[in-house]
Amino acid sequence: MTADRKEVQRQMALDYHQRTPPGKIEVVASKPCATQHDLSLAYTPGVAVPCLEIADDPPKAALYTARANLIGVITNGTAVLGLGDIGPLASKPVMEGKGVLFKRFAGIDVFDIELDCKDPDQFVELVAALEPTFGGINLEDIKAPECFAIEERLRERMNIPVFHDDQHGTAIIVAAALLNAAEISKRQFHECRVVFSGAGAAAVSCGKLLVDFGIPWEQIVFCDKVGILNHRRDDLGDLYKPLLRDTKARNLGEAMRDADVFIGLSAGGIVSAEMVQGMADDPIVFALANPTPEIAYPSLRAARDDVIAATGRSDYPNQVNNVLGFPYIFRGALDCGATTVNLQMKMAAARALARLARENVPDSVREAYGKRVFEFGRDYLIPKPLDHRVLLWVAPAVAQAAAETGVASRPIGDLDEYRQQLASFLGRRRELMASVSARAAADKRRIVFPEGDKNKVLRACHELLEKEICQPVVLGTPDAINAAAERAGVTVDGVEIVDPKASEHYQQFVESYFELRKRRGVTMRSALIDMSDRVRFGMMLVREGHADGLVCGLSMNYAETIRPALQIIGLSAGVAATAGMYMILLKSRTLFFADTTVNIEPNAETLAEIAILTAAEVRKFDLEPRVAMISFSNFGSNNHRLAQKVKQATEIVRSREPGLKIDGEMQVDTAVDEELATEEFPFSSILGDANILVFPSLEAANTAYKLMARLGGAEAVGPILLGMNRSVNVLPRGATAEDVFNIAAYTALRA
Repeated sequence: MTADRKEVQRQMALDYHQRTPPGKIEVVASKPCATQHDLSLAYTPGVAVPCLEIADDPPKAALYTARANLIGVITNGTAVLGLGDIGPLASKPVMEGKGVLFKRFAGIDVFDIELDCKDPDQFVELVAALEPTFGGINLEDIKAPECFAIEERLRERMNIPVFHDDQHGTAIIVAAALLNAAEISKRQFHECRVVFSGAGAAAVSCGKLLVDFGIPWEQIVFCDKVGILNHRRDDLGDLYKPLLRDTKARNLGEAMRDADVFIGLSAGGIVSAEMVQGMADDPIVFALANPTPEIAYPSLRAARDDVIAATGRSDYPNQVNNVLGFPYIFRGALDCGATTVNLQMKMAAARALARLARENVPDSVREAYGKRVFEFGRDYLIPKPLDHRVLLWVAPAVAQAAAETGVASRPIGDLDEYRQQLASFLGRRRELMASVSARAAADKRRIVFPEGDKNKVLRACHELLEKEICQPVVLGTPDAINAAAERAGVTVDGVEIVDPKASEHYQQFVESYFELRKRRGVTMRSALIDMSDRVRFGMMLVREGHADGLVCGLSMNYAETIRPALQIIGLSAGVAATAGMYMILLKSRTLFFADTTVNIEPNAETLAEIAILTAAEVRKFDLEPRVAMISFSNFGSNNHRLAQKVKQATEIVRSREPGLKIDGEMQVDTAVDEELATEEFPFSSILGDANILVFPSLEAANTAYKLMARLGGAEAVGPILLGMNRSVNVLPRGATAEDVFNIAAYTALRA
């Protein structure tokens, strides 16, 4: 990197941290505090009530305070990253960053505490006194050997998890990667010879955990900057006695000769190509010094083409990154009320990470890494840090291990239900879709995908099969689909492939389609042509009962898909129009927007139909529909014909469904702002608590949902096609594989 580039990056980092407000964290109130009533509950006199409850029953602190979701990230700044002893104040940006990672990846709140205290005894006393504040303690950047004694003493004294991430976090990720590297190289742990460069907190903890996984102590050699840790050394304290080895090796290079595994947790540039060339076949080399590894990754690959390599850097494969561990370990520990993080919990986390790396990687992860392809193997040993599934795998494994070893004060009974709860930390959309997928899996429906040769469709189908949500039926020639699956990096085993022209149903569908459309311009010749079209053929599969639902539209215009759906599938009995609905998921509430995709300028009758269809769909979520008919007018404040249209539509709905909660015409703020609606329009039956917004035109609805999704911080799920005779949904162009998966799961559920 050039000097100019380094200076640019340095300035970018400074600009990032000093942007208003300075730093990376802030305290945000989780309850409303806008009125006198709110204040009376949040503080005096209302706050006294939970205080007395906790005084009588201390575990209730988990109910009435943030303690059960609050971690203390605590340091004295004596070993900060690769910067050394820079002191507690200078360490604060790192500790704030740790807090950001806890919140971003696991929804855990953090207070960072930087103690001006190098005395281990005093440090222990200060941290132990904080137990009433926190649900767990993350010790950070404390130098060895003091860190070992500090953690051990705090674990003995405190009845909450105490976890020194520099030790155990690195060890857990290394163990996970090594489990898979051994699998790929066909090694047994008890046969592995391991060499460590480094004898600090991380290296010692790694060595101990690998022993727990089955590598004998006598087959592990440690080296520090002086040399091999052996019995000839007289400069080592009692702490290092278990690490001493009787070996003829005099230096790191000799120790690495014929070794199976090298793990570097020391300094950059100390390993040569010759050292790696002297290792055993399929050598496993984890050069984890950061930012400069013990041996540069390109040099490592040039030295041995059979090497299985990992580094601590994000720009090379197999990054050993502690963020794969600590957020999720604490998440599981907090949720089950663990009193400690024991060996079994750490091993469970490592095994969960190793197993997850063998799973198919979803498109959302690939998109986060520039659409790169990840497949279990030498270049993909452990999940990527931005893989949202890590939370769903590691936290339950940790909580289960805590319960099995008797350290969980609130054991989690139903782990599947717990995984659905965890999805809420990943965003409301994943929380919702976890529930939808679980319900859809109870009755596996056949769902047709006309665009069977599309990468995103095949990736979604692969995941739908893996999670047993439905039986995918993809349309196209087997050769084209198999070739597309190979390009997508998935198999189509279990996916049903149907070539329309070669199908046993083709001729029957031609005749049925001709009968259906013969008085609407379709001839027998055009019916033959139309049934060669995969969308129309797929619609006929659903119409004739050979499939339960259909999803398409990924690569075509919306109208091109909705038209054959209306022609072949048709509307449900008694329904006069179809409509498109989006679920808008906010942190505090869920809204349903309609019509976002179909009717450009609906009249009053169609608007009423849209409201009734949307209300029926919302009831399927076990919610009571509360419909606001949106306009620029509030209850007659403007007599323009467009406002009158909305008012008339409201009256039509009331006459057709008198039990439905609906009001209008009204402006959006009147529909969603309870305080405003109560003050200005106390007669309204909605009073600012609408969950369905029916917009007066496609222009308004489409604009509104996209603004909410792009600028309003909302997550959008849809579009959901309403009013059809069968379960059919049309994707927006450019949808991701995750979108295809979500809509397919919803389609299967509705079927």
